[in-house]
Amino acid sequence: MEIDLDLLKDLINNRIADIEQIVDGTGYLPRTVLGLGTFLLDHDGNLDLLTAKQQVTFEKFLKPLLESSSGKITADD
Repeated sequence: MEIDLDLLKDLINNRIADIEQIVDGTGYLPRTVLGLGTFLLDHDGNLDLLTAKQQVTFEKFLKPLLESSSGKITADD
């Protein structure tokens, strides 16, 4: 899976309200999702570095927001 790093950077820098909205009522904190986004940016979007818990957070929050932005997350085969 490849992440568009420009979209991710835009999401965590300019669309914090979107993150707050998707996290609302889930028991997760927006800063957790922002921290995960920052971690991914720092590591060139390498999802293999995520723990199981981080992977769930990515799948639940960041991935849907990134996909709704442009659909630029694709599977590498």
